[in-house]
Amino acid sequence: MQHYTARPIPPAALKELRTTDDAGRAPAPFTDDEGGAPLRCCLRRSRPGERIALVSYAPLRRWAAGTGADPGAYDEQGPVFVHAEECAGPETDGLAFTDSHRTLRRYSVDGHILGGRLIGDPGAFAYALREAFDDPAVAFVHVRAVEYGCFLYEVRRG
Repeated sequence: MQHYTARPIPPAALKELRTTDDAGRAPAPFTDDEGGAPLRCCLRRSRPGERIALVSYAPLRRWAAGTGADPGAYDEQGPVFVHAEECAGPETDGLAFTDSHRTLRRYSVDGHILGGRLIGDPGAFAYALREAFDDPAVAFVHVRAVEYGCFLYEVRRG
């Protein structure tokens, strides 16, 4: 059975986002009194009392800048929570945030959307990823929240 690795926002991108986000704004860190925010830096939920920031992130744009691809109209940015300061990253490489409805959005090597799949059952994640990567045109998959459409993390082939 194939193992899939959840890829958080890369450390270099996090460093930039903590200064200026992808919408050109300076972050406004705050203390999360309640906890529960899905952190894209370490792929876990925030704990009460942690300092976090909500920043605008353009995952496809950043990926395209590193690969030379042109996602065209598929480029988008949206809100993500990150720790306000550098953190240790994920404690595991397993799939995170599978406890809710999610969308798996498939992308080509050009950064174009090839399709998507709604996941309602946490047990269906592995099957849906295998199904996505059975298509040789799929280069990577974005896992997104259904409620707001927010980017959660990326899964790549292999």
